[in-house]
Amino acid sequence: MLKFVFWVLLAANAVLFAYGHGYLGKVEGGEHEPQRLKNQLAAGRMVMLTAAEARAAVDSAAPAAPPTEPVAAAAPATIACTQAGAFSATDARRFEPRIARLALGPRVIRTSVPFQEVTSHLVYLPPNGGKEGADRRVAELKEKGVTNLFVMQGDSPLRWAVSLGVFKTDAAAQTLVTSLGRQGVRGVRVLPRGPQGARSVWQFRNLTAEERGRVAGIADDFSGVQLRPCE
Repeated sequence: MLKFVFWVLLAANAVLFAYGHGYLGKVEGGEHEPQRLKNQLAAGRMVMLTAAEARAAVDSAAPAAPPTEPVAAAAPATIACTQAGAFSATDARRFEPRIARLALGPRVIRTSVPFQEVTSHLVYLPPNGGKEGADRRVAELKEKGVTNLFVMQGDSPLRWAVSLGVFKTDAAAQTLVTSLGRQGVRGVRVLPRGPQGARSVWQFRNLTAEERGRVAGIADDFSGVQLRPCE
C-alpha cells in the first residue's frame, strides 16, 4: 500500500514537472507571464509607462484638428437708389450744402425733372361729341339747376369741355365736385393748372440704412419733399 502511494505521488510530480516545462504542449491562454514575454516580438525593448506618459503618448498620436478659418463679417445691406425731391430753387440751395457734409462722393447725383407749379384747379366735364355734345350737356346741366358753367374753346385738348369753376385749392374744387354729385351730375373731373418748369432732385445710390436715415432726417426739414425709390 505504501509503495502504491509512493509511485502515485512520484507520477504526479513528474506530470507537474513536464507541464511546467512545456513538455506536454500549450493550453491556449494558459501560458505563464514569463513564457508570454518570451514569445513577444522584440520583448527586450518593451518598457513600462507611467499613467502620465501613456496619456501623453495617446494625445500625440491623435490627429490635429484643422485650423478654424476666420468668418468674414457680412457686408451691410445697401439700398440701390433713393430719390429726394423735388426742390424749389430756394430749397435746393439750402439742401445741397447739408448733403455735401455727409461725404457720399459719387454716390449722390443732382438732376432736374419737369415740374408743374400748380396755381389753380379747374372743375370741368371733359369734351364729348364736339360742339353738339357740349350744347347738349349745357342743356342737361341747366335742367339740374347748374348755371355757373362755360364751354371752353380755343385750340387745346379741352376744346368743347364744360368748365364748372376754377379754384385756388384742391379742397375747394373737391367740395364743388361733391355738391354737383348731389345734383346728379356725373363724370366731373378736377385738373390742376399752372406754369410748367423744372425742379431739382437728388439721387442717392447704394446707401446703407444708417446713411439713408441721415438723408431722410435732412429731407424732413423741407416741406413737400419726399424720399422714395428712384423712378
